[in-house]
Amino acid sequence: MKGLNWVVALAATCVIGGAAQAEISGNVVRIGVLNDISGIFQDTNGMGSVEAARMAAEDFAGGAKNIKVEIVYADHQNKADVGSAIARKWLDVDDVDAIVDVPNSAVGLTINSLLRDTRMTFLASSTASSDLTGKACSPNTIQWVNDAWATGNTTAAAMMARGGKDWYFVTVNYALGQGIEAEATNYIEKHGGKVLGSARHPLGTSDFASFLLQAQTSRAKVIGLANAGGDTINAVKQAAEFGIQQGGQTMVAFLLFVNDVHGMGLKVAQGLQLLEAFYWDMDDDTRAFAKRFAARPGMNGKMPSGNQAGVYASTLAYLNAVAATGSDDAKDAVPQMKKFKGKDKLFGDVTIRQDGRVIHPMYLFEVKKPEESKYPYDYYKLVSTIPAEQAFRPIGDGGCSLVK
Repeated sequence: MKGLNWVVALAATCVIGGAAQAEISGNVVRIGVLNDISGIFQDTNGMGSVEAARMAAEDFAGGAKNIKVEIVYADHQNKADVGSAIARKWLDVDDVDAIVDVPNSAVGLTINSLLRDTRMTFLASSTASSDLTGKACSPNTIQWVNDAWATGNTTAAAMMARGGKDWYFVTVNYALGQGIEAEATNYIEKHGGKVLGSARHPLGTSDFASFLLQAQTSRAKVIGLANAGGDTINAVKQAAEFGIQQGGQTMVAFLLFVNDVHGMGLKVAQGLQLLEAFYWDMDDDTRAFAKRFAARPGMNGKMPSGNQAGVYASTLAYLNAVAATGSDDAKDAVPQMKKFKGKDKLFGDVTIRQDGRVIHPMYLFEVKKPEESKYPYDYYKLVSTIPAEQAFRPIGDGGCSLVK
């Protein structure tokens, strides 16, 4: 680990009330938040995810069994080798029991492989690759919030239902973007639509002019942004300068979060279509969570993203499984998690399937015009709700070896 630029900190987030369960390794449950703290995902994940995990530990409150919980965190810098080195140290040296968050599919797939058949649980609440519940499925992994299949297929279906038959993609050239584009293309072509072209760009691109001009000249009805974080923000801002939406083309962002909309402003983002699993202003439960989150240290009034909500929900679900089994080993906790079917305060009706996929409703939103927004972070209007059983890949279609 010498020379590796990584960030790690410990924060005890749960009151210790007495002796922990004997089956809990080291008498403490350690959960590691592994994400991008300094790069393009720092707003949608970053330290906000760490605070979300801390909130889950606090709300768990020992699980009525005086179980001690500690939250650690590290920056994977969007590099698979960095993420793997951190996870290996957590596993071999630091007695970390679960890893949560992990935006960036390349990093997530590496962690998934590393943790397979170890004692560690992987709560992939921000990893978008649908391979995690398909050909790469692991008995150690639970995937929350979103994935490339849901993002690609469900978004394409919702847009095509509104007349978006012809598409052009602007895609980040790594696993996340390629997976989303492939899933969406498959759906579009199977349902009578056409993909007129695709422009690939590197992660962390600042100048989208040539890519957007190609999309504009294609005259595709829908321009799909198969990227995330700062890449999506830059693309949308520059598209506004080109007047793309004013010219009659609709832009859809496959992975956009409320933090991204806040960063670019409604004047730029208005009219964008996007698919989300969570929106802070959906109901009383989501609003209560969001207001608590916004008041946390360092959050400065920011509302949580879907990824940050997923860190909270998956961390709390894992801790509840630990309390139920008296063990923080994946071989005990993950099967217990898969028994859950019911109401989650942030994601609605939830089922955790045998392939590790957490299914819940998804929502197609349109970003409001500035004059439609009535208060801070009032950014979305609901276009349609996609039921859980339609929003995610059918369990039999993924090729997961865990499905009997």
